[in-house]
Amino acid sequence: MAPRDHNDVIRSTRDTSGPDGALKMSQQHRQDPIETQADERPSAPTTAGRSALLGAMFLMATSAIGPGFITQTTNFTITLGAAFAFAIVASILVDIAVQMNVWRVIGVSGMRANELANKVAPGLGWALAGLILLGGLVFNIGNIAGTGLGLNAMLGMEAQLGAVLSVLVAIGIFVSKRAGIALDRIVVVLGAVMILLTLYIALTSNPPVGAALKNSVLPDNIDFLAITTLIGGTVGGYITYAGAHRLLESGTTGPENAGKITKASVIGILVTGVMRVVLFLAILGVVAGGAALAKDNPAASAFQQAAGEFGLRAFGIIFWAAAITSVIGASYTTVSFLTTSKTPARTRQWVTVGFIAVCLGLFLALGKAPVQLLVFAGGFNGVILPLGFTVILWVAWRRRDLMREYAYPRWLLALGAIAWLLTLWLGWQSLSGLQALWNA
Repeated sequence: MAPRDHNDVIRSTRDTSGPDGALKMSQQHRQDPIETQADERPSAPTTAGRSALLGAMFLMATSAIGPGFITQTTNFTITLGAAFAFAIVASILVDIAVQMNVWRVIGVSGMRANELANKVAPGLGWALAGLILLGGLVFNIGNIAGTGLGLNAMLGMEAQLGAVLSVLVAIGIFVSKRAGIALDRIVVVLGAVMILLTLYIALTSNPPVGAALKNSVLPDNIDFLAITTLIGGTVGGYITYAGAHRLLESGTTGPENAGKITKASVIGILVTGVMRVVLFLAILGVVAGGAALAKDNPAASAFQQAAGEFGLRAFGIIFWAAAITSVIGASYTTVSFLTTSKTPARTRQWVTVGFIAVCLGLFLALGKAPVQLLVFAGGFNGVILPLGFTVILWVAWRRRDLMREYAYPRWLLALGAIAWLLTLWLGWQSLSGLQALWNA
């Protein structure tokens, strides 16, 4: 660039001196907010940013911890006993490999999964959004049903009334003037409540911890169906992107924050893993003690066996918390696929409210969560996971332009490739299950 003439400097000084000049500078700053934000961006995350980052971790974790999570864990614990510990450990390791890649690619690029997919192949992002919408819609019917069952166990409230009241709570969070902060705080608080209450029941049930530890590395038997089911339930479908999409709103994005993004993704999975472990131990203690559990609701029966009437009420709280946070997570993530980063926040809020209202209407019309539809949506989880994960790994491997020229770690890409092969197998298994359901 040519050096500026002495007269240009004088004119520039005159233009910006005095009240008129100050006004011009103020107008220039207002007209270029992006440049101003870049210049004034703090080196450390703000309090709101840290809150959103914590919320992203717990949104991912609590989205995974839903009614199905509790039912799966209970049934596998009853079937496998202490050997289920190995399946939990194996699934956590695979989940970490998947989420580290998903969070890093989305976080460093600063774009949502659907936006990245459309950059890779026009229309692919909308195809992914369609699958997320279908799965999220059906699963949310099940989550809403779960809120009603939770309040029924907690307070004896009629299940449909409990579902309606719970939906009003969820809608209230999204229409709040400080919806982002409300969302972050509610998922953190309810996540902590679930873990602490379940931990109390685990201590009360006196589980064989030694046998569980031994089986976590030297299992009596290995059940691959249990491992794949846990993986699909923890990082399948919309759950894969729940925390990563919320991460974008925390401001912790870009190559300079790659380390923080990875740390947050691992902590989110570990929160889910802790809940899975304490729930497993709570049920294992009751099963190992020889108690007979009710077949219609074995989880509630186990909690009641462990801690009497308090145990049953505690189960109601845990089940409701798991269901309402899953309603929040499914709604938030589904709508994040139907909108873009340029969509006004208020518009996203009302679209989310509309989505929840539609799910509630379908639940009330059907009277219950249709089992076949839930199984069908579960199959879609297995299809969404490899499709979306393929996009993530392709961007990491071949689209450095979308990653702000970030040099992606080869070790992380290798871990992702191994996990990707497993997701392909999971997807194939899901398609087989969908075919069987279709022919039934």
